[in-house]
Amino acid sequence: MPRNKHPEETVQKILDVSLKLFLEKGYERTTILDIVGNLGGLTRGAFYHHFKSKDDLLRTLMEKLSDDNDPFDAVKDMEGASGLEKIKMVFSSGISAKYPELTQATMSLLRQPRFLAKHIEDTHDTAKLFVSLIEEGMADGSIRPGNAKFLAELGMLLLNFWLVSPIFISNKAEFVGKAVLIKQILDGLGFPLLDEKTMGVVDTIAETLGVPSDSDSPTLRGESKDTG
Repeated sequence: MPRNKHPEETVQKILDVSLKLFLEKGYERTTILDIVGNLGGLTRGAFYHHFKSKDDLLRTLMEKLSDDNDPFDAVKDMEGASGLEKIKMVFSSGISAKYPELTQATMSLLRQPRFLAKHIEDTHDTAKLFVSLIEEGMADGSIRPGNAKFLAELGMLLLNFWLVSPIFISNKAEFVGKAVLIKQILDGLGFPLLDEKTMGVVDTIAETLGVPSDSDSPTLRGESKDTG
């Protein structure tokens, strides 16, 4: 078999076809044979040369979608916005709501050690990106002065693991309760990330992840529902 002189084009074609099928049929209902059958002559061997499995493909696809919609680039040179406002913009511009089923499927991968290890690494890398914005917020007074690196890591660990990890999610009431507690922790540290608007984003995340609803759940603004 001749060597593929443009492997990046093959990878991109597989990603493009997979995204189309995942959105049309759903991730669970799309098979590798479905993907190969729409690759215009490429074989299963070509697929497995670049991806170990459908799960591996999904992970790569979601990373590519995130890279193509990098919110950090959008706010980096923005004028007239405080460091905290930029962080809120980044937080509010995730792709999870745009691809809910793919996001749910990606979260389910975190039960596999290999994907969990990669998620930890990605979370650490993302925390690094927040450091400069937090330092900017500390300089302009929108965030209380402190250790920007520790604050970035703590925020990412709370939001990326304790709040949205499938290991910890059980129902909407617990999800909301944890979000409210995270808000209280970050507010106490002088990092008021979760305001009314961004708490609404948290609510959207819960819906995107398919967190089971609970009629006794408090609202995402931390208020108990009226039971009287």
